[in-house]
Amino acid sequence: MPQAARILESFFTNPRQRLLLIAGPCVLETDEINRRIGLTLRDACAEAGLDFCFKASFDKANRSSGKSVRGPGIEAGLQRLAALRAELSCPVTSDVHEPAQCEPASKVLDMLQIPAFLCRQTDLLVAAADTGRPVNVKKGQFMSPREMRNAVSKLVDGGCRHVMVTERGTTFGYHRLVNDFIGIGDMLDDRHPVCFDVTHSTQLPGAEGERTGGRPERGPLLARAAVAAGVHAIFLECHPEPAKAASDASTMLPLQEVPALLRTLVSIRAAMQSSGAWAVHAHRAPHDRTVGRA
Repeated sequence: MPQAARILESFFTNPRQRLLLIAGPCVLETDEINRRIGLTLRDACAEAGLDFCFKASFDKANRSSGKSVRGPGIEAGLQRLAALRAELSCPVTSDVHEPAQCEPASKVLDMLQIPAFLCRQTDLLVAAADTGRPVNVKKGQFMSPREMRNAVSKLVDGGCRHVMVTERGTTFGYHRLVNDFIGIGDMLDDRHPVCFDVTHSTQLPGAEGERTGGRPERGPLLARAAVAAGVHAIFLECHPEPAKAASDASTMLPLQEVPALLRTLVSIRAAMQSSGAWAVHAHRAPHDRTVGRA
């Protein structure tokens, strides 16, 4: 089994063993920037003792404006991701927006990502499950944690062995996302790995007219809280010069600040593990949880 595939197989077999970082630019940038981000994150994770999965979108089909940059497209984008996978020796992931994208994407990607706005699309979920790849499905901004059991059930019923659910905030219609940590606890009880999306949780949707605004300075705070709560993975987007990022510039973390944040997260995780604070999720039978478990 290739090294990249082993990393995710090990993670899903025992998600408490090592924290997984899913990170990269929002959309694929130039080869030079993609490589710089990937190498910096890979080395920082190795030093801190985390597993790493490189993430970048080959197509951003859900931009606020039709004038926004969408990315290189599936063919060119998968070629770039394949090259990064080979050079970095790490798994790669990207989001798929249509059922027809799942099969070709699965030939390169180690994990498929379902965007939050599409988490109820049955045909997309079934097509992703059918590839045999792990699937990370993001919780819709419009959904409760409990409702995500239905999305998970569609994947499991479709034959997906490895499912992860990502919290990325809930919208209440006033240009702000709110994270529900009680809901994160409920998702942890459902026995599938839970990821916390740091940077998208700081979005201010529609706050800048044709662009999404953000509060990236709150990202590290949310990351620390999520790791203390017991999530198995952290998702974040970063860039050497966030203001110049092709997508999500308003929420991007500066690349140079990420290694120190990762060291802090590892320290928090170690303290929580040694205290036995997460035993409630490891040993308590889930209350009123009857679907969505493999």
